[in-house]
Amino acid sequence: MTVHPLDPLTAEEIDLVRELLTSAHGVGAGWRYASIEAVEPAKPDLAAYADGGPVPPRRAEVVCFQRLDGSTYRARVDLAAAAVESFEPVPGVQPNFTIDEWEECDAMLRQHPDVVAALAGRGITDLSMVFIDTWTYGGALVPDAYAGRRLGWSDVWVRRVAGGNPYAGPVNGLHFVVDVGAMELLEIEDTYAVPRPEIMGEYRPHLLPEALRGHRPPRAPLEVSQPGGPGFSVDGHEVSWQNWRLRVGFNHREGLTLHQVGYRDAGRERPIAHKLSFAEMMVPYRDPGVDHYRRTAFDIGEWGLGFLTQSLKLGCDCLGEIRYLDAVMHDSAGRPYAIPNAICLHEEDSAVGWKHVDHDGAAEVRRQRRFVVSFHVTVANYEYLTYWRFYEDGSIECEVRATGIMVVSHVPEGAAHPHGTLVDTRTYAPIHQHFVVARLDLDVDGTDNTVVRSETVTDPIGPANPYGLGVRQVKAPFVVEGPDDYAWETQRAWSVVNPAALNAHGTPVGYKLVPGAAIPSFFDPASPVFQRAEVVGHTVWVTPNDPDQRWPAGEFVNQGGPGMGMPEWVSARRSTDRTDVVLWYVFGIHHIPRPEDWPVMPVDTISFWLKPSGFFDRNPALDVEPHPAPHCHAPVTPPPTST
Repeated sequence: MTVHPLDPLTAEEIDLVRELLTSAHGVGAGWRYASIEAVEPAKPDLAAYADGGPVPPRRAEVVCFQRLDGSTYRARVDLAAAAVESFEPVPGVQPNFTIDEWEECDAMLRQHPDVVAALAGRGITDLSMVFIDTWTYGGALVPDAYAGRRLGWSDVWVRRVAGGNPYAGPVNGLHFVVDVGAMELLEIEDTYAVPRPEIMGEYRPHLLPEALRGHRPPRAPLEVSQPGGPGFSVDGHEVSWQNWRLRVGFNHREGLTLHQVGYRDAGRERPIAHKLSFAEMMVPYRDPGVDHYRRTAFDIGEWGLGFLTQSLKLGCDCLGEIRYLDAVMHDSAGRPYAIPNAICLHEEDSAVGWKHVDHDGAAEVRRQRRFVVSFHVTVANYEYLTYWRFYEDGSIECEVRATGIMVVSHVPEGAAHPHGTLVDTRTYAPIHQHFVVARLDLDVDGTDNTVVRSETVTDPIGPANPYGLGVRQVKAPFVVEGPDDYAWETQRAWSVVNPAALNAHGTPVGYKLVPGAAIPSFFDPASPVFQRAEVVGHTVWVTPNDPDQRWPAGEFVNQGGPGMGMPEWVSARRSTDRTDVVLWYVFGIHHIPRPEDWPVMPVDTISFWLKPSGFFDRNPALDVEPHPAPHCHAPVTPPPTST
């Protein structure tokens, strides 16, 4: 199969990268690979290639570091020429954590005599029931004595039974500070203890008490069938469905990415988006107590969604006539491994798309279908399930479902828990937030776009508006990069328009960001936690497209400090008028825990939409076929006659 310039790296290419860096620069024993990813070609090079021009150079970018001294290097590798183009130091940074480090840290700690003794002091002697979870540090929280080290800190949890929920057994006040580079225990924090209450924290069926089982009638069978096969086609990483065409990508940090999203309109291929992805995910816990004050996760920058992606063969994650795409990742030694069925592709029925019943009883109904591209990641105690949905009317929906298990702490009898919710006996879950930053590189009928803010304002009552009915839309273009905030009172929204491309009505074509799940940060600007991710302080940001500006909280988030990423970029005050722009959208969950979220959380669903706004001249779903009549009505079975 021919590799497209936007395709992810193959296992063979990752092997080649490792071999070249080992040969040229000795990157082997004593080193770790934090990331290896394909370099995305520039848009002009891709356009020339699509027109039959030369194939853009196939390159890989690498971040690697020496384990003991933490010295970090960035490398660029020409895969076609099998040559290392550059190998440069990056001083003063800590790359993302790796899964290998997490596993090695767990093994080191549970064998350390001081850890064993500390656990025994808490009455914990069966280490097979112990779960140790290592988290990263923010730069402002790194103790002065450990400055410059690659630090982690660990929670401790204990299962009640084999195979039980570890997160139901927090060991309060016991944490380990670790130099993850040297795999050295630096400090044991043993600050306080709480007697363990009797709680019901299990969720696996065989561990549930009898009182919680068997009270629901069985489900009736519900089958999703497409006897003629799926209504979409897959050619490598290119997917076509009805009038949509797009490329599906994948990398270590963003996980699933969508490229070159376009729509065939009356025989004309029209570009909509160059790339849609998630650029950061920040989860701060809003509890200042000793067990939680360091608990601020940057799941994308500190760990990487690609590394945390789950194989969808493990459960019934998708229904219908499914096609899967595998993903290829690498371990910290630079060795490739596969994630089978990492990405799910399928169609869904989505109820009624449009309908009208006329006064004479004539009815026109069109059921709506949508095409779904999804992937799931597990980040310690939480799962994030991401769905990009494409509709027949030209709309795109992005939905994230959060599920999994909440972090909890025990408290003494009668003690306060002001920063959380009681979810079980003397057990509370802290208030926390999930911020997701979507990077929306839209190219609406071309790259010379402008972001326009739209608001609804009320006309004053007067002779022209005697009943106070008049409202109007006020629009203002973003001509200089910067932030903006959601405003409920004006229903503020944002569109990416192409001023040079007009529809049949003489107005610029565009796509509108319909905001959903926009939440305030609730941070004091002086907070060092907030200063690590100032991007979450506003709902949207508009910047000119720069291939070197991908990470809105900074490229090296681990142990990062203030002002990185977005605030640094927009300080340049660059023009965003009629140029290649990126719209960044911040959305998320302000999670006030409920008892109903315990011991496993029902999905909390958040979403936003990209909807055509003047992109088409009229409803593009007019030509959707009616649903076959035999499938619209089930036979009615009369009730039995009483005797």
